[in-house]
Amino acid sequence: MPGAVIVGAQWGDEGKGKATDLLGSRVDYVVKFNGGNNAGHTVVIGDQKFALHLLPSGILTPGCTPVIGNGVVVDLRVLFEELDALNERGVDTSDLLVSNAAHIIAPYARTLDNVTERFLGKRKIGTTGRGIGPAYADKINRLGLRMGDLFDESLLRDKIEGALVAKNHLLVKVYNRRAISVDEVADELLAYRDRIAPHVTDTSLVLNNALDAGETVLFEGGQATMLDVDHGTYPFVTSSNATAGGACTGSGVGPTRIDSVIGIAKAYTTRVGEGPMPTELLDKWGDRLRDVGYEFGTTTGRPRRCGWYDSVITRYASRINGLTDIVLTKLDVLTGIQEIPVCVSYDVDGVRHQDLPLDQAAFAAAEPVYETFPGWDEDISGCREFSDLPRNAQDYVKAVEELSDCRISTIGVGPGRDEIIQINDLLHTRA
Repeated sequence: MPGAVIVGAQWGDEGKGKATDLLGSRVDYVVKFNGGNNAGHTVVIGDQKFALHLLPSGILTPGCTPVIGNGVVVDLRVLFEELDALNERGVDTSDLLVSNAAHIIAPYARTLDNVTERFLGKRKIGTTGRGIGPAYADKINRLGLRMGDLFDESLLRDKIEGALVAKNHLLVKVYNRRAISVDEVADELLAYRDRIAPHVTDTSLVLNNALDAGETVLFEGGQATMLDVDHGTYPFVTSSNATAGGACTGSGVGPTRIDSVIGIAKAYTTRVGEGPMPTELLDKWGDRLRDVGYEFGTTTGRPRRCGWYDSVITRYASRINGLTDIVLTKLDVLTGIQEIPVCVSYDVDGVRHQDLPLDQAAFAAAEPVYETFPGWDEDISGCREFSDLPRNAQDYVKAVEELSDCRISTIGVGPGRDEIIQINDLLHTRA
């Protein structure tokens, strides 16, 4: 059975949770392989809406084992708040597995994230302030705390002490904040030790054994391609690899086990935080997309920046991730717009770019070159076959597919779990 990766093909918030949930009944394991509680998925099941921040979407599907991989940074307080909220709503969370090598977001990481962002002023990144970046920085600097450290209190305290040596100097002497003690950090983290213990294991071994046994494993990325620390719009990016390659490093499963890579893209484009966005609309059309599409962050509630579909970005995502399929979400949001522009290339100082400019300044200066397609007025939320769509909607999807260099296999026509058009099977084995 296949190993499949789901990644965002734009700047995030594309509807990855819905895509994961769509496949959930056919999947044995769903793995979150990067990020932390700095992003979220909203999944609608019947008349219930679930907002997930740290947990993989598969936790909502009975019989599917949810996994937090080694590439994730975990805020234990947030994890158990989320688990408790799901338990109160009748969701069984007992099968959750957490990698013993996943890093922990310590309290001082949250503090540093917030004071550093304020200190940057106009150069701020647009971080959520949840300690994600500092936790990954500690990981790379070999000062991080891992999930397995919770079960050796002496080692944990020693690591905390080592991490706080430089951090307290920074907090006190640069940011004029109080120093943080080893005890307050250790006590907060150890309070979760007994609760997390049943969930912690060698998830790499579990997942490889599952694939060997013919089970299906779905790897679910947080954030998206254009927020990837290596391949995104640096420095306005997240602190982890949100592209398909991150599924391997963030889970301990080799690339030869991956059969399909599914990119999720909205029928238009959104972004949160700072950084360039060529198709951003600062007019009534941007407001319309935001209001009709309810474009507000699942985690932060921040209004999203909205713009027309950017095929340059999606072509780039197709290349970087090796996409085999695209799930095009929120096509219904475009209903009622008489003429729909699509960005087909960029103009940078009079030079046409079909592909993403390599230079940061060039991308920031890029002006979108649009091709316009006729819209439709018909309600498409009840469409379940591609042929059910109005002709203009079909033509729009076909044009976007060609411009994006990847086949569109699923189309979202409404917010509900079943409001989709399935064209091709997303779970398949490469020829």
